[in-house]
Parts: sequence; structure tokens; C-alpha cells
Amino acid sequence: MTGLLGPNGSGKSTFIKAVLGLVHVDSGTGTVLGKLWPKQVKSIRDQIGYLPEDDCYILGLQGVESVQMMARLSGLPTTEALRRAHEVLDFCDVGQERYRNVETYSTGMRQKLKFAQALVHDPQLIILDEPTTGLDPTQREEFLDRIHALAHRFEKSILLSTHILHDVQQVCDQVIILVRGQVRLVDSIANMQRPIQSGIQVRVVRDAVRLATTLRNHGLTVHCDSDTELLVEGETSVITKTIWAASKEQSVLVERMDEARNSLEHSFLEIVREKNYAYT
Repeated sequence: MTGLLGPNGSGKSTFIKAVLGLVHVDSGTGTVLGKLWPKQVKSIRDQIGYLPEDDCYILGLQGVESVQMMARLSGLPTTEALRRAHEVLDFCDVGQERYRNVETYSTGMRQKLKFAQALVHDPQLIILDEPTTGLDPTQREEFLDRIHALAHRFEKSILLSTHILHDVQQVCDQVIILVRGQVRLVDSIANMQRPIQSGIQVRVVRDAVRLATTLRNHGLTVHCDSDTELLVEGETSVITKTIWAASKEQSVLVERMDEARNSLEHSFLEIVREKNYAYT
């Protein structure tokens, strides 16, 4: 699963629409699902499920009717289209609400409806444009769980376009960062989170500053991020004992210690803020 990241206005939605043949491109060629793009864009589009950022529904239709219509437009017979509509609405956790008119839906329900519409024809590639926008934390986690299931249980290829770094970090294997219409990075999440220096990330209940002072007195380099987080540089095998000894000396309770790593947020901001691509 690939995350497509970029600040607002970077060209994420335009890129998706170009792949789908919804906007004209002046130059460039490629392959999508083994087909030539843009020469075979109509054939490509038939094999893609697309959840757009903006709402797209017809007033007066029930939820199940709206999804069935998308299945019919994809070439499925009426009865099979209805069966598939109910199947994907079950997967998207849409209950009896499927029999309500779509204009009465909440934001979360409209996102589920768009998701079902994108899945109803069983596409090989699923493109999701800001799928969790407007969802509360519980709805977001449930949505991400379904996306994860599609990629890992049903082996679907997924492109997740978003500006929410947490979503990408939680479900994606690799990331593309787009800035001002240019690809600035293509890499795996694992590579992006590798530490720039060896060390240990320490979380304490409180008094991280006091612990940091003691560790510095022992000759260690320490970065204190907050009253509960600090990064101690050095070889893990060497500094671990010193951290435990200092925490005991200062009566600072350590909750956990992990190998230091970069955050996706840090890597993203470093790329976006590069001199030639910084936003003003």
C-alpha cells in the first residue's frame, strides 16, 4: 500500500485525476495495471476504484440504490449489482442506514458510501483521496482497519492520498511525497523511520528535564522534547545501564525505552522545507 503525501496544493488530486483520465495531460506516458497510459486510460479506469475527496451522490437515491447504480455503470447485471451493493455495504459497516436517502447522511456515512461505491465492482487498484477527512477518531481508526484489510487480506493495490501523516504511517508500506507537482521522494516507511543517529527514546512519567540533567552529568548527549520524552544519543548497549542508574538516582519512573527513530512527520517537513521547494 502506497501513501501519496504532500501539502495542500501540491498536486495530489490533480495527479489522481490525470491517472483516471479526468483531466487533460500535455505530455508524459506510463503504465498502470500493465496497460499503457494515457493511451488506454478508459480500460485502466474500468479496473480502478476511486473515492474522491468531494461528495458525489444523486439526491433522492437510497444508499443501496446509489451503490447499485455504480455497479450497473461498471457493467454488472441488475441482480448481481444489488447483491454486490449489499456485500460491500456490509463490509463498510453500513446497516439499516442503507435504506435512507443519501442526502440525509452524516459526513461519516457519506465517506462509507463513497468507499462502498469505489469497491462495488471489485477493482484491482483502489485510489482513496482524503478518505478520513471529517471523521472522528473512532471512525478514522475503523476506516483505516478496513483499508488495511483490503491490502493485506484481499491483496488489493491501494494508493492513499492524504495530508494526515498518521494515516499513512499506520497502514502504508511505502510513501511518495509530492511538492509543487514534483515527486520529491519515493521510499519505504521503514527507511524513512531509520534513526539518523544511534540512541534510545525514553518516556518517563514526569521530570524528564531532571533526568536529562543527570545524564548530561554522566557525559551523555540528551535532547529533552518535553517533561515526559527525551532522546539519549549513543550505543544502546553502553547507555542503557546509565539511564537506569540515573532514573534510580533521581527517582524518575521510566515507562518505556525504544530504539531511536525518525518520525514520518520529521522526514516530511525536511523535504517540504528544502530551500528550492519551500512554501511562502
